Amino acid sequence: MNILVISQYYYPEQFRIVDICEELVQRGNSVTVLTGLPCYNFPNGEIPCEYKYGHDKETINGVNIIRVHQRARKRGLLNRFLNYYSFATKSTKAVKKLSKGYDVVFVYGPSPVMQGKAAIRYKKLYGTPIVFYCMDLWPASLSVGGIKINGLIYNHYKEVSKKIYGASDIIAVTSESFVEYIRTELKLDNRIEYVPQYSEDLFDERDCRKAPNDNIDLMFAGNIGIAQSLSTVIKTVAKLKNIDNLHWHIVGGGSELENIKNLVRELDVEDKVTFYGQQPLHKMPSYYSKADAMLVTLYDNKTIARTLPGKVQTYMAAGKPIIGAIGGETAEVIKKANCGFCGSAENVEELTENVLKFLYYKNKETLGYNAKIYYEKQFSKEKFFTNIERVILSLND
Repeated sequence: MNILVISQYYYPEQFRIVDICEELVQRGNSVTVLTGLPCYNFPNGEIPCEYKYGHDKETINGVNIIRVHQRARKRGLLNRFLNYYSFATKSTKAVKKLSKGYDVVFVYGPSPVMQGKAAIRYKKLYGTPIVFYCMDLWPASLSVGGIKINGLIYNHYKEVSKKIYGASDIIAVTSESFVEYIRTELKLDNRIEYVPQYSEDLFDERDCRKAPNDNIDLMFAGNIGIAQSLSTVIKTVAKLKNIDNLHWHIVGGGSELENIKNLVRELDVEDKVTFYGQQPLHKMPSYYSKADAMLVTLYDNKTIARTLPGKVQTYMAAGKPIIGAIGGETAEVIKKANCGFCGSAENVEELTENVLKFLYYKNKETLGYNAKIYYEKQFSKEKFFTNIERVILSLND
C-alpha cells in the first residue's frame, strides 16, 4: 500500500512513529511522512541549526520524509500553541502540493489534534480515507495544562476535536477507555478500533536485566511534564531517604525537569536521586539495566486516567516490575498482569507503601517475568502490526 503519514514529530525526535513507518516499509508498503522540523526533544524547544537550512526532503531507511518549517516549540503555553498551529497550517498547505495516489492517510495522534487538518484537506482533494491513531484525547488532555473543563477555550477545542476525529474513517485508540469518551463526550459514532502501543525490539529483557547487587534501584524513564506528576516520586524519595540501599534514577527531559530538580534540592535528597537527562533511544536498554523496577506516575485527572502511557509497554517488554501512582487503565493492566504494585495518582502515602512492599517482596523476579508474559500476549509488536495492517487494509475492501 501507498501510505501518507501525518505526524508533527519524526526523526531525529524520539517517537514510536519512526519505528512504525520503518516497519511498514519492511512489510512491503510505500510510506511518505509529512512532518515538521524537530524541536520537541531538543533543549529549550529550539530547532537545531542543521534542520533550519536543510533536510526538507530526504529518505531514511526507506521512508520518504517531507518537512514543513514550523515555528520552534520553545517554552511556555503560548509558544507551544503557536508551534501546534504553525504545523497544522503549513502541513495543510503542503498536502495540496502532493500528488494523488495514496491509499490511506495515517495520522499519528499525540497532541495536538490539529495536525489532523492536513489529512482532512487531502481527503477532500482525493477522497482518500483517514485512520487517526489517537494517543492523546482532545480536548480532555487540555485539562492537564490548566485549561478549565467546559470553559470557553475547552469548549472551542471540543468542537475542533469533534470535527477532526469525526472526519476520520477509523479512529484507532491506544486505550479501551478512550472509546467511552469518544462516544459519550464527543458523541461520535465513527468506527473505533483498539490498537494498543508496543515496545521497540531493542527492549529485550536480556539486555535490560540488572546485575545483582545489594542496592534496590528504582527508575522513571520518559517525558517529564505536568501530566507525569514526577513530584509524587520525589516526595516519596524524601519519605524513604533513610533507607541506605534505596536509590532513584530519572532518565528523560521535559518542561518540568528543572522544577523537579529544584524540588530534589528543596527536600534535601540530592544524594538519593540521579538525573541522566534526555537519552537517545538506542541507549535506553543500558539505563534500564540499572533498575530493579520501573516507576509510572500520572497527574490525578479522571480523563487522563483513561490513558495507557507507552512507557508501560516498554517496561513490560523489558521484563521489569512496575510500581505505579496512577489510576484507570494502567492500574488495571498492572493488576491483571500481576507485575507490580499500584496506588492512586498523586498519592505519596500509597506510593511509599508500595515501594516498601517491593523492597520486602521475596519474588521480585516473578513480577518481571509476569510483565514480560503479559506483554507478549497483549502488546507485542507483531500483534500491533497485524492489527494496524488489518485496519488499513479494511479501508480498501
